Amino acid sequence: MCGIVGIVGKTPVNQYLYDGLTVLQHRGQDAAGIVTIHNNTFRLRKGNGLVKDVFHTRHMLRLQGNVGIGHVRYPTAGTSSSSEAQPFYANSPYGISLAHNGNLTNADELKVWLNTKARRHVNTTSDSEILLNILGHELQQSTQVTLSPDDVFTAIANVHKRVRGAYATVALIIGYGMVAFRDPNGIRPLVFGKRETKSGIEYMIASESVALDACSFEFVRDVAPGEAIFFTEDGQIHSRQCSENPVYSPCIFEFVYFARPDSTIDKMSVYASRVEMGTKLGEKISQEWSDVDIDVVIPIPETSCDIALQIAHQLKLPYRQGFVKNRYIGRTFIMPGQEQRKKSVRQKLNAIGTEFKGKNVLLVDDSVVRGTTSEQIIEMARTAGAKKVYFASAAPEVRFPNVYGIDMPSANELIAHGRDVDDICSLIGADKLIFQSLDDLVIAVGSGNPDIKCFDTSVFNGHYITNDIDSAYLEKLDAMRNNSTKEASDKDADSVIDMYNEGAE
Repeated sequence: MCGIVGIVGKTPVNQYLYDGLTVLQHRGQDAAGIVTIHNNTFRLRKGNGLVKDVFHTRHMLRLQGNVGIGHVRYPTAGTSSSSEAQPFYANSPYGISLAHNGNLTNADELKVWLNTKARRHVNTTSDSEILLNILGHELQQSTQVTLSPDDVFTAIANVHKRVRGAYATVALIIGYGMVAFRDPNGIRPLVFGKRETKSGIEYMIASESVALDACSFEFVRDVAPGEAIFFTEDGQIHSRQCSENPVYSPCIFEFVYFARPDSTIDKMSVYASRVEMGTKLGEKISQEWSDVDIDVVIPIPETSCDIALQIAHQLKLPYRQGFVKNRYIGRTFIMPGQEQRKKSVRQKLNAIGTEFKGKNVLLVDDSVVRGTTSEQIIEMARTAGAKKVYFASAAPEVRFPNVYGIDMPSANELIAHGRDVDDICSLIGADKLIFQSLDDLVIAVGSGNPDIKCFDTSVFNGHYITNDIDSAYLEKLDAMRNNSTKEASDKDADSVIDMYNEGAE
């Protein structure tokens, strides 16, 4: 999962790109990058780390220009070396820089095609650099001396025909402007906004509406599945549907976990969706656990707080904040290693003993993925004196790998894969365990926009909406995940001469 921003302004955009990335930091903590255009030249700064650590005053001063894009990264495909940080750059044609959120499911065959047919070199293991080169190849097919909006849209239409998977993308084209486009299923979110200044109208693209808010841009609308929007450097805007058969199928896990509650995605409020998840789960608990004696409802902060509050309201039970969160520790789900996740749980949360001692507590979390966090938190509750610990998940059992940009490709890592609820309950050490039903989750999220008829729910039911995922593909992902040479290859990647990081300091 990653976060992207892009701005076509009338004044320097470096600070606004920085601010936009800062509020999208929850989408990626591994690396950050910004590219601007000044005097027909790309100005680039990127590296591993949080936004505040990658960009210092000296870097910001170099990022001149009124047009730019930015990216925060959390590694899925590829490694976590600095060579994988985005945005990526290709000098042909024109000069293109691209930032991408998602994952291409046919990346391997695309890379072979680029090497053998298009004669374009991919310098990293990132599928985002593959997407950049596919776009570059398609733009190069234009026979016109000057690139027109029609040429851009034709190129992106051809990208849609060649590429499969999830991609919310923003790219700069030297001398022409910025283009944003979304895959034909709209799996990953993408919004755009505008603001009027004394110098004229400025436009912004972002993964979530909260980034527009932070930069004082007015939300205009979501980028539609398959749509491309082209912003010229002088501020003209053109848009076109570039897919033959677009179907709205946003990732439902965005609403469960990834997106900020103050964001709106595809006309659906993340906050309202989570409140409705609490309503549905509260109803289920009331029906199925009528004989269970619960004294207090306690959320596992922070994503589940709104959900837990609504559950407490439904059950007419006290709601308490039983855990204190260390806000200087990142989100454990998106940390790049299992051992780091285990270590971070204890550093991240601490129990308030008086809220647990002698009580039967209902802990509420947004989801149970690997089970590592749930097990440790339940143990913390018992250590704090809880008599019984019940556990409720606002999402259904995560039984299948995600192939669209979430770092859980191996089924063997998922605690619910091949297990029933009782087995999972025993493994995490709860006295009782309950999951939201998939039907209720879809109703909860979809209630905000009845026009959305389909969600990507593949992690729950194994139905992959791109219709190109089979057992062989998943086995290959599993093998890649468990490859014992990955650590060595990461070190090798760090030592590669990497033109993208030249002049970083």
